[in-house]
Amino acid sequence: MKVNFITQCNYTTPQKINGQNPAFNSRIPKISPGMKKEYADLRVFHHHIYEFKKGIRNLILTTEKSAYREPIEKRLQHENIDYVIHDVDKNKINVYFGEKSCVDVVKTFNPKLNELTPEQDFILGIMLGYDRVKQCVRYLEYKKKNLNIKNIKE
Repeated sequence: MKVNFITQCNYTTPQKINGQNPAFNSRIPKISPGMKKEYADLRVFHHHIYEFKKGIRNLILTTEKSAYREPIEKRLQHENIDYVIHDVDKNKINVYFGEKSCVDVVKTFNPKLNELTPEQDFILGIMLGYDRVKQCVRYLEYKKKNLNIKNIKE
């Protein structure tokens, strides 16, 4: 038996209206250029939410544009995720979110990261999942530098 792999198809393309196919356009929501930019700017933020929900991280810190504060808060509230937002400057915010107990600890810290005590810096680094040994080294260097502790062995 001989099989012909070439078949004819009586496919007709849908009529286009104003150069567009209405069958496809009705299923695709219209997205403004501003919405596309917002989504692109916040893609790392959205990925962090995914990681939190999958249990990869307990606490996340992300720095975002201040202009996106409202959509960030709406998304975190919608997902029922605890969070705190600190202003960095007029254009940037630090967004901490994750497990309630971790966020509650962050709420006790100074909002300015460069003004954290060595202990707060250490705790925050550990909660964010940074390498423990490197955090210990960082802590000891920070204490030695800022408090002139001479009894810490090198």
